Amino acid sequence: MTPRRKRMLIIGLLLAGMGVATALILQAFNQNLMYFYSPSDVQAGKAPDARDFRIGGLVVAGSVKRATDKLAVEFTLSDLKQEVVVRYEGILPDLFREGQGIVANGKLGPDGVFAAREVLAKHDENYMPPEVAEALGHPGPDATLTRSAP
Repeated sequence: MTPRRKRMLIIGLLLAGMGVATALILQAFNQNLMYFYSPSDVQAGKAPDARDFRIGGLVVAGSVKRATDKLAVEFTLSDLKQEVVVRYEGILPDLFREGQGIVANGKLGPDGVFAAREVLAKHDENYMPPEVAEALGHPGPDATLTRSAP
């Protein structure tokens, strides 16, 4: 084999190795993406069945049911159009309450109930996650909120 063919073989192997490494990185990145869906999207069947995703909306008043013997809680999440039941086992954020905007991460079960692994609550009265604001038709976090004088 001539020196030129050896160089071309080495360059070819390096390019093939870089291509395989890039493909593996992109595949790992795609598996870790977590898309946001509103309760209306979930009810319309747009949410994936086998993958984790985020769901956001407002906790429906009177829907929070806590288990007496463990940290399990079940509540209904709404985007003012559709509702989805969410089950979560763990300690809820301090700001979690009825009427509160939340985002939950988890999977949709075969029974149509969202099994949350993590629940996030908004941190003050003016902030709402952009995904939730868009789903509810509210202005985003960059919009200026004004209050009328008392």
